[in-house]
Amino acid sequence: MKKYKIGYTQGTFDMFHIGHLNLLHQAKELCEELIVGVNTDQLVNEYKHKVPVVNEHDRAAIIGELRCVDRVVFCNTLDKTEAWQRVHFDAVFIGNDWKGDERWKQTEDDLKPFGAEVVYLRHTDGVSSSLLREKENEKIED
Repeated sequence: MKKYKIGYTQGTFDMFHIGHLNLLHQAKELCEELIVGVNTDQLVNEYKHKVPVVNEHDRAAIIGELRCVDRVVFCNTLDKTEAWQRVHFDAVFIGNDWKGDERWKQTEDDLKPFGAEVVYLRHTDGVSSSLLREKENEKIED
């Protein structure tokens, strides 16, 4: 039996890479059902001030095809209490590179009344969509 019944994680998942896959596999090991929120293009533009390379529908389709993912939902907010109201998760999973961040400390406090935990999973060092984008831009400039 797994520790959590319903687990949740959320991200942009642009230019899907091994760090994304590692996080999703780790999350699924801890929960019976893994729900993944895919940030909409509009949300990404609002908080990252950039347009994803891969559109939201294609990103959701990619995530939805993974064996470790049970359900995909689109997200228009970063607020995890709103996400909890939609899917009633027991745990929200995030990379441990966010541990100690003020936003995530607040998220921990915000989710306590719902009985939901923030679980920090091992981050895959040296890989991110931003780094991949930078490397690609360097190739183009050379």
